[in-house]
Amino acid sequence: MPLIVATDHIHPDAAVRLQQAGQFKVRPWHRADSYANALADADVIVVRNPLPPALFAKASRLRAVIRHGAGLDMIPVAEASAAGVLVANVPAVNATAVAEYVLGQMLSLARRLPEMEAGLRQASWEAGRAPAPQGLQLSGSTVGIVGMGAIGQRVAAICKQGFGMRVLGVHPSRTGTHEPNAEYVSLEQALAESDFLVLACPLNASTHHLIGERELGQMKRQAFLINVARGAVVDTAALVAALRSSRIAGAALDVHETTPLPRDAALFDGDNTRLTPHVAGISAQSLRAMSMGAAEQVDDVLAGRFPPHWVNRDAEAAIRQRWAALPPI
Repeated sequence: MPLIVATDHIHPDAAVRLQQAGQFKVRPWHRADSYANALADADVIVVRNPLPPALFAKASRLRAVIRHGAGLDMIPVAEASAAGVLVANVPAVNATAVAEYVLGQMLSLARRLPEMEAGLRQASWEAGRAPAPQGLQLSGSTVGIVGMGAIGQRVAAICKQGFGMRVLGVHPSRTGTHEPNAEYVSLEQALAESDFLVLACPLNASTHHLIGERELGQMKRQAFLINVARGAVVDTAALVAALRSSRIAGAALDVHETTPLPRDAALFDGDNTRLTPHVAGISAQSLRAMSMGAAEQVDDVLAGRFPPHWVNRDAEAAIRQRWAALPPI
């Protein structure tokens, strides 16, 4: 019976499906130096926490790793490909959840909702009302979106159609073009003109620390930064300095350069920062969709099929060779 391992809990409906397909276990992330050993007996892994590169030299039965979501930064794809292990993901299914999170944070930051509630709870009616005159409406303001994939497109649609905002999209190959929900501009123009800058791009060599001291210095002083991409897209030290000096008005961060975020992190010090633990894409609906999408692709692998969202296509020959050499499931 094949062993299917998830690196964190998945939706119960998908867990039942995987229990019917084989022996299913959840083995949450622990110490990096021993996690490879904890996963080494798996036939298929459903990935919700980072995989150590050393895993692929140890896991002699491993056929595939399936990302529970879209982002591949938790999977060392090069090592998997070299070993002949298939990599797949579940793209786009949580785009609406992330987009709704972005809009929630935009409203929270712009209307100063936490400050008003804190004033009311901790002081008085008058203290709760005090921040209201400084609140900003989204309608008529400008949002810049860096990364116009499924998430960026959904944010753009809600901002444009729902709130009447001006939307500036940043995508390297589309600058100077227009779509119904966005006009495409350079990063520099988006920095200079946006009241909200939303980061929704992949993390790669060209986007690492894409937003640093220079870029923060180009933003409006009353602008807000919202990051639902990956933590390392932003230079955290530069952001902390910008927030402390009021160089920008505030930030909402769902992703962080260090995960878990240390309790003594400087980001906790400011009252102009909203912090969440990488949950923007998680809702009851999106969790089920991601989990079931991953389970469907596990079924494909166990049946000897390449799943629809297989990503390391340049490794096809190595994958077929490895699968042919493994004992039948």
